[in-house]
Order: sequence, then C-alpha cells, then structure tokens
Amino acid sequence: MAVRVKIPTPLRKFTGGADIVELDGANVGDVLKSLDAAHPGLMEKICDKNGKVRRFINVYAGDDDIRFLDGLETSVADGAEISIIPAIAGG
Repeated sequence: MAVRVKIPTPLRKFTGGADIVELDGANVGDVLKSLDAAHPGLMEKICDKNGKVRRFINVYAGDDDIRFLDGLETSVADGAEISIIPAIAGG
C-alpha cells in the first residue's frame, strides 16, 4: 500500500532533496519505519528514544494531527498522505 510522505525542508538532506517519498505501511508508525529504512537517520529526528513523536514535530495523516487520533497506530489507506511538520517558535 503506497503512502505519500511530505518531507519538510530541514529533513530533505536525508532524502537526497526529495520533498515527497512514497512508502508502504498500514499505519503511521509502519510508514515512518519504512522511511527510516529507506533513509537512515530520519526516525531519530522525528521520534525520541522512547519511540514517541518529538514534541516539536507535528505529524499529520491527511488533515488530522495524529496526536488527536491513534498516534503512530493511526491507520493509513493506500494513496494516503502523511505530512511531517516541524513546529515553528517565535514571537
């Protein structure tokens, strides 16, 4: 099942500059594991040592923040889109 993952600019160095990567997975966690397998080093930028999405990273399945769904267990359908969005601080 192919899922499109949108890669933010700061992480594109891990994907050879690609802004979208297509991967397989039944849920967000599976897709992120596939992302890390294809592009080593990305998972540690997205998740902490306990496997939780870092506080300053937002992950969306479609238009929904996975924190308000089932987290990394959020199911994704074929053709779904996952967006990785670093939080921006400022004032």
